[in-house]
Amino acid sequence: MKSDLSAAQIASYRENGFVVIPGFLDAGELAAWREAVDDAVGGRGQLRASTDPNSGGAPPPEDYYGNVFIQSLNLWKSNDKVRKLMIDPRLGKMATELAGVDGIRIWHDQALIKRPWDNPTSWHLDNPYWSFTSPDSLSIWVALDDATLQNGCLYFLPGTHKNATGVNPGIGANMNAIFKTYPLWAKIDSVAAPMKAGDCSFHNGLLAHGAAANMTKGWRRAMTCAYMPDGCTFNGQQNILTREQMARLKVGDVLDWNDQNPLLYSKSRPELMVRE
Repeated sequence: MKSDLSAAQIASYRENGFVVIPGFLDAGELAAWREAVDDAVGGRGQLRASTDPNSGGAPPPEDYYGNVFIQSLNLWKSNDKVRKLMIDPRLGKMATELAGVDGIRIWHDQALIKRPWDNPTSWHLDNPYWSFTSPDSLSIWVALDDATLQNGCLYFLPGTHKNATGVNPGIGANMNAIFKTYPLWAKIDSVAAPMKAGDCSFHNGLLAHGAAANMTKGWRRAMTCAYMPDGCTFNGQQNILTREQMARLKVGDVLDWNDQNPLLYSKSRPELMVRE
């Protein structure tokens, strides 16, 4: 794993809100990630689009969003192979260095799989979906297949993390919906991020990003993980939390349950880091 970050990569991430890391996984690591993710997604029994942990695992609906991607969340909690990949302090260290924080926890992982001919993923922000609010939240996106201009690679609007208010139109049928909330962003040139299988990117949770349609007969698999800076507090949104967890929380409570949000890396509290 190419986990050492240069000063230039960190500076570029903080300025633009994203960074692409070519050759993140070597051939053997890529094979292991593919095997683990395929096993975990297949083991769910049904391919789920819902982020609701109480949904019962319904298959994706036959609407626009149901045909954007297959989304399977928190695979680390149900599959030992994925857990071993996700609970890796090297990932936490990278996220900590990019975000410039003391420590990083997993918020949730998710496989994002564009099937042949799937719809575009419209411009959106990530952090407004989550149960905490932080300008330093971020995600890793690992390409398990080549992500190309033809099959649905990521696109970013650089710098938008700096003035995002947290208002989010969500992933809908209209690519231009976000510009009704943030009209100045329509003047920014988007940046495509095609990646070879084994490359990865990190992006800030408030950075506007999306993905093209899959205009091919092939599949585009990616494994991602959202990261929460250590010390973040509950903002009242359910997102991936169960009803039982919601009943235990009040707004302002620190989200520090290691069984839900493992501490991957900490500069000041290494003794609390989750280890295999």
